[in-house]
Amino acid sequence: MIKKSLLTAFGLACAQLLSAQMVTKVTDPVEWVNPLMGTMSKPDLSNGNTYPAVAVPWGMNFWTPQTGKMGDGWAYRYDADKIRGFKQTHQPSPWMNDYGQFAIMPVTGKLRFEQDERASWFSHKAEVSKPYYYSVYLADHDVTTELVPTERAAQFRFTFPKSDSSYVVIDALDRGSYVKIFPEQRKIIGYTTKYARGPLPKNFKNYFVIYFDKPFLLGKTWEKNKLKDGLELESDHSGAVVGFKTADGEKVNMKVASSFISFEQAELNLKREVGSDSFETTKAKAKAIWNKTLSRISVEGGTIDQMRTFYSCLYRTLFFPNKLYEIDANNKIMHWSPYNGQILPGYMFAGTGFWDTFRALYPFLNLVYPSINKEMQEGLINDYKEGGWLPEWSSPGYANIMIGNNSASVVADAYIKGLRGYDIETLWKALKHGANNEGPIAAVGRNGVKYYNELGYVPFDVKVNENAAKTLEYAYDDFTIYQLGKALGKPESEIGIYKQRAMNYKNLFDPSSGLMRAKNKDGSWQTPFSPFKWGGAFTEGNSWHYTWSVFQDVAGLAKLMGGNQKFVQKLDSVFSMPPVFDESAYGGVIHEIREMQIANMGQYAHGNQPIQHMIYLYNYGGAPWKAQYWVRETMDRMYKATPDGYCGDEDNGQTSAWYVFSAMGFYPVTPATDQYVLGAPLFKKVTLTLENGKKVVINAPANSDTNKYVNGLKYNAKPHGKNWLSHSSLLKGATLDFDMKATPNKQRGTAKADFPYSMSDEK
Repeated sequence: MIKKSLLTAFGLACAQLLSAQMVTKVTDPVEWVNPLMGTMSKPDLSNGNTYPAVAVPWGMNFWTPQTGKMGDGWAYRYDADKIRGFKQTHQPSPWMNDYGQFAIMPVTGKLRFEQDERASWFSHKAEVSKPYYYSVYLADHDVTTELVPTERAAQFRFTFPKSDSSYVVIDALDRGSYVKIFPEQRKIIGYTTKYARGPLPKNFKNYFVIYFDKPFLLGKTWEKNKLKDGLELESDHSGAVVGFKTADGEKVNMKVASSFISFEQAELNLKREVGSDSFETTKAKAKAIWNKTLSRISVEGGTIDQMRTFYSCLYRTLFFPNKLYEIDANNKIMHWSPYNGQILPGYMFAGTGFWDTFRALYPFLNLVYPSINKEMQEGLINDYKEGGWLPEWSSPGYANIMIGNNSASVVADAYIKGLRGYDIETLWKALKHGANNEGPIAAVGRNGVKYYNELGYVPFDVKVNENAAKTLEYAYDDFTIYQLGKALGKPESEIGIYKQRAMNYKNLFDPSSGLMRAKNKDGSWQTPFSPFKWGGAFTEGNSWHYTWSVFQDVAGLAKLMGGNQKFVQKLDSVFSMPPVFDESAYGGVIHEIREMQIANMGQYAHGNQPIQHMIYLYNYGGAPWKAQYWVRETMDRMYKATPDGYCGDEDNGQTSAWYVFSAMGFYPVTPATDQYVLGAPLFKKVTLTLENGKKVVINAPANSDTNKYVNGLKYNAKPHGKNWLSHSSLLKGATLDFDMKATPNKQRGTAKADFPYSMSDEK
C-alpha cells in the first residue's frame, strides 16, 4: 500500500509539473517568436535556410545582420563567428540570393571599411533577435548596434566607446553603385544596382538616404579597397565612411530609408514612416504591428516549446511576397516596374515562388489575411500588364527557376475563397494566356505546352526537363482554371478543355508499379525506371513523392491504385520504406535528398514541397486516424523554434504555413476548392479572428502528447462526421469541439460520403 501510494503521489506530481509547463494565455505573441529558427543552415544541409529578418509584415525592406561574404546568399549563419555588416535585404531565399541590397557597419580605431577588415567577432550571448528589434555587441569595435524597422525605413542606434576614431561605414556593394556625403546636413545618399536574378531593366536602382544626429568629423568615400578623398563617388563598388569623436557609452542615432523610384521618394518614405520619431518610438510601433498581426491567431494550452514554434512559424508566413510599391507625395500608390523600368501606378509585390507557396501559404492568406492578398492579386494584374505574363517566381521580376504554371492556383484560390474588388477578368485572360503558351523563359507560361496539349503529357524524350512533374502540375493548374471559369460563369465551350486536361494525370500512371512514371513521345514508358530516382523526370523529388500530386482528384488516383485499401497501403509504404535514393540525375546528393535521408521517416520528404500534403490523403481512403498520427509526428519531430528547427528550406512561408494550418487541425490539400481537410489540432484551444470580425474557435481540451486522435468532432454543437471543413462556412464564424483520445476511432470518417472533394466524384 505504501509503495502504491508513493507511486500515485509521484504520478500526480508529474502530472502537475506537466500542467505547469502548459501555457494558458499569450498576451504578447511577438515575444514568443525566435527569428533565429532555421538559421543553422548551409548549402549542403538546410535546417530552414532562413535569416533573422528585422522587418514589419510584408515590408518593402528587411534588415539582417550579415555574417556571410558580400553576394553570398547565406547572409546569416548561426554557426558563424563574425558580422560583416547590417544589410538591407529583399532576399527570398539563399538560392535566389538578393537584389537592391546595401550594408552598414560601425567600426572604431583604425579605419577599416573592406568587408573582411571591418568584420567583428560576436556571440549569441550578446545578441537579441526579435522581429521588431535586433541588438548585438561587436567585440572588435566595442560597439553595440541596435536596429528597428518600418516598411521602407529603419533606425539604428550605435553605442560607442570613448574614442576619437568612431566610424560608420556604408557599403553600396559592387556591380555599379553611388554615394554622396553632405556633411552640413549629416546626410549620405546613394544607390545600389546589385541583383542576382534577372535581367532587370537598365535603370534598376535602390536609392537610399541616411541621416545622423551627430556632426561628422570625417567624411570620405571608398572604392573597392581604396579610400578616396572626395565626398561623391560613382563606381563599380562605392562606399562611404563618416567619423565622430565619441564619449564612453555615447549613442549615435541613424535613420535610413530607401526607394526603387528616386532619392526624393526615399526622403518621403523616411519622413512619412520615421519623421521625428525616436528610436524607442519606432521600436514600439513595430512591436505593436507585429502583435496586432500575430494576434489574429491565439493559441492556448500548449507547451512552451509548442508556443514558441507556432509563433515562430506564423512570423515566417508574414513576409513574402513583400511590397514593392511606394506611396508618392499625393498619397498615390506607385511602383517601379521590374518588367519595363517605368514608374507606374498601382500595387506590386515580389519575392515568392508559386511552386512552393500555392500549396498552403496563399490559402493561409486567403483565410487569415485576405486584404493583403487582395493587394497581391492587384499586383499580379500589373505583372501581366507590364511584363506580358504572370510570374511563377518573382525576384523582383521573372526568375527562370522551378516549374509549373501555379499562378493559376494562386489566382483561382483567391477568387474562390471570396476575394473581390479587383480586375478578375484581366487575371482570367492572364491564366488562359499562360496555360496555352510557352514563355520567353522556361519558368514562365508552360514549358512543353505543345506536347502537353497534343498528347496529354510532356514526353521524356523531347529534351523538356522535369517532364513528368510538369505534366502533373499542369493538370492540377488546368483544374484550377476550370474552377475559376465556373465561378466566373464562363461557358462550357471556353472552359471544358481545362476540365478535360485536369485528368491528364492518368496518362502517367503506371499500373505495373502503381506510381507515376515518365512516358516517351510514342507512348512507351521511359526505361529504366527507378521510383527512387530524384530529378530527371521529376523536380526535387522522385516518383514516390510526385505520385501524390493529384490534388484535384485523389479519389481517381485511389481508383487507379486498385481502390481505397490499396491506396492506404501505398501511403503507408512511404513511411515504411527505407530512405534509399538514386541521385544519378544530379550527379551528386542535393540537400533535399540528404534532408529526407536523415529525417528517419522513410521516403517522406517533408523538407521539400511536393509531398507535404500527402499525409492528409489518408482522409480520402477511409483511414483519417493515420493522417492524425502522421501530422502530429511531423509537427513534433520536424519543427522546433531553434536554429536547426526546420527539416529543409522554409521557402517563403510555405513550410511554416503547413505547420500553422496543421496546428489548427486542418489543411488546404486542394487550393481552388472550398474545402480544408481535417488532421488533428495541436493545442487545447485556438481562436482565429477573421478579418470580417467573426471567430473560429477550435476546442480540444483533452489534447496531449498521447491524446492525438480525433474520437469525435462537433461543429457548432452538432456532430460532424466528415473529413473536411468548408471555407465559406468558417467565414460565418464557427466553434469546433474536438474530442481527443489516445486510441484511434476507426469508424469515424470511413464512409465515402465523408471523404473530401475529388473531381471524378462530380456528377
